[in-house]
Amino acid sequence: MDATLSASEVRVLGSLIEKQLSTPDYYPLTLNALMNACNQLSNREPVVSYDEDTVLKAVDGLRKKGLSRVITGPEMRVPKYAHNMEDLFNLAVQEIAVLGVLMLRGTQTVGELRGRSGRLYEFTDLSEVELTLQGLIDRKPQALVARLARQPGTKESRYSHLLAGDVVAEQKEVIVKEVVTVRPTEIINNNIDNDTDERIGKLENEVKQLKQQLAALVEQFQEFRRQFE
Repeated sequence: MDATLSASEVRVLGSLIEKQLSTPDYYPLTLNALMNACNQLSNREPVVSYDEDTVLKAVDGLRKKGLSRVITGPEMRVPKYAHNMEDLFNLAVQEIAVLGVLMLRGTQTVGELRGRSGRLYEFTDLSEVELTLQGLIDRKPQALVARLARQPGTKESRYSHLLAGDVVAEQKEVIVKEVVTVRPTEIINNNIDNDTDERIGKLENEVKQLKQQLAALVEQFQEFRRQFE
């Protein structure tokens, strides 16, 4: 591959990989199914809202790079789309699974990769994930994965795919929970209101759980719809 991928190309390629390994009966994908896979609310970071034109442009870009193909035939009502990762890079299924999860979820630790790849490939333990990652890092002539520098305060290294180019070590996101207006005569006490932080934390956890439940329901509905496409 002689060019890096755009964000939409990464999402489309990752979605094709995921659906090939998780729901092979519905693969290759129609344009509608591929668009739904890209815009899926669960197992995606970030969540996107691509229209048909965006997906078609990404598919065309992948095709020109040798990473996707369009499948047509007299028995097909509409064209379908598939990826060429195995043929282009000669990868094993566990390597494709890891790359797919990295494309769909961003940088991750070994433990996160194992936990999130179960629908695509069942790793026996963390050492198998590490071995797979190392193979993708050491791959010649082109590494497909990089180990990022461990950030301050973190215990584990994170990994990223390199299909979109070199990766800059990510910084922790700082979330400002409250904006405080201070008069010149006021003195800010360094002690933070712990009760307020605890309440905010509980609310954030509840919202996160609700989002996960909603995402799961949406994904189940999308899988049901694809049975009739």
